[in-house]
Formats: sequence, structure tokens, C-alpha cells
Amino acid sequence: MMRLPGILAIAAFLGGVLLPGHRAGAVSHPLAPLRLSWASDFLTIRGPQVAGGELKVRYMEAYCRSGSTNRDWRETVIDHKTEAIEAGLEGRTLKLRSTLKDGVVVDHVIRAGIDEIDFNLTATNPTDIPSDVQWAQPCIRVARFTGVDEERNSESYLPKCFIFLAGKLARMPTQPWAREARYVPGQVWCPRKVNRNDVNPRPLSQLVPSNGLIGCFSANEKSVLATSWEPYQELFQGIIVCLHSDFRIGGLKAGETKRIRGKIYLVEADVPALLRRYKKDFPHKEW
Repeated sequence: MMRLPGILAIAAFLGGVLLPGHRAGAVSHPLAPLRLSWASDFLTIRGPQVAGGELKVRYMEAYCRSGSTNRDWRETVIDHKTEAIEAGLEGRTLKLRSTLKDGVVVDHVIRAGIDEIDFNLTATNPTDIPSDVQWAQPCIRVARFTGVDEERNSESYLPKCFIFLAGKLARMPTQPWAREARYVPGQVWCPRKVNRNDVNPRPLSQLVPSNGLIGCFSANEKSVLATSWEPYQELFQGIIVCLHSDFRIGGLKAGETKRIRGKIYLVEADVPALLRRYKKDFPHKEW
């Protein structure tokens, strides 16, 4: 009588058996999840899933006051210090804390999955004075992912980048493309529910995104990096080969606490699948 291991081996060879955890037609992922590290205000994401080998995120770049659209950037930024509180084994989790000059504290819990990074933030104002912290910027550096030269003021990576307009993927530069602002170049897209006086002082598009996703394709167009936050203040294409979905805080009353969620997806270039996943992760937001 043939032993069970032999039977399984033959069946697998003939295509009659799928190993546990696999589906017919599924694309297998590396078993190891992405790995995280953080130092000197930069979050680094590594893994074979990442085109270019690693992804750098300036985390956090800035916390910002209201009235930012037409004002000197130095008057908008609220000074802060971010520090590491805890790092999990094998780079799976990170806990960070941002302390703002006005007393607000933002605790960050960051977890690495197979093809995504999950962010859960708690913003608290422990003081007896309201805080005007309206939004904040994580800055994703995408030169290595898109395969372009990392040169300041470059727009060479724009054709790799996208947002969604009228429910459809729109590659950059979106049309029309704004060119005038206090600071140039760059491009900002503001959702309907956010005050247009409270966004980055870069050229502000008249176009309104249909969801909170912004992303880019890899150099070979086989994979996609995309990011979103709930709630979000703006989508932003920057000047140092970067992309932003900047999360919204919306001010904090004395003693108030708010929670914010975010994702970075590093997935195959299947846009309908990305949209399904986004809608599952952020099911009740319509901007």
C-alpha cells in the first residue's frame, strides 16, 4: 500500500491537490512579511515585495496649522519630536510617539503584513487649551520604486503616478495641471469636505479626487505602491520624487482624543483588486 506522503506528492504533481493556504489561481506571496525599521524620522520598509528593495518614508515630516494654503510654510508647521517607543521582533511592529510643541501627543502603532503596512494613530490633547493641529504629512519617497533618478524638482516620475478621478485611475500629470502657488512645483488635490485654505502651499488642482488613494507603478509596471488615510486632508505630489496622502486631525479640543487609520499597499498591478481592497479597508468613507 502506498503511504500517504507518496499519494500527496503524486496528487500535487498532477495538479489535484493545493497546499493549505493556497487558492486555485492565486498568486503566491513570499511567506515572510515586510520588515520595518525607524530612525532619524525615517521609516524604512524592506522586503522582496518592494520594487527597488526598500521604501523610505519621512515619518513624520510635519504637523500643520490651519490657513496653510497661502502662507509661509514656517508659520504653518507646529514643531514636534517623534521618538521610538517599542520595536517588535523581526521588524513586524513599531510604536512611535510624536510630541508637539503645543502639548498634543500622537501615538503611532505600525504593523507590517505580507503586502501592506497598517497604521493606527491616537492623537490626544492632554492640555486645557485647544490645539489647531489640522493635518500631518508622511512623505513617501518613490524614486527607487518607480526607477527614476532622485533629483530635486524632477517631474520625470509623474507618468508612473496616479490618483482616482470620477472613479477611474488617472495618471499624472492630471489635466488641467495647476502651475501657480506660493511654492512651485508640485500638485495638491483636496477632497470636498476639507477647507481649501488648509492645504499644502503648492499648486492646488481644481480637480477633486473620488477617493483617498494615491500611488505609483513600479519601473516594470508589474507592481503598485498605493497609500490612503482615514480621514485625509489632501493628496499631494511633491518635489523630491515623493507622494503624500496627508492625514487629517481637524484640531483637538482640550482633553480630546481622535483616532486615525492608514495603509501603504505594495501589491501586484491589478487596479480593480486594489480598489476592492481599499473599499473593504475603508468602507464608509465618501469624499
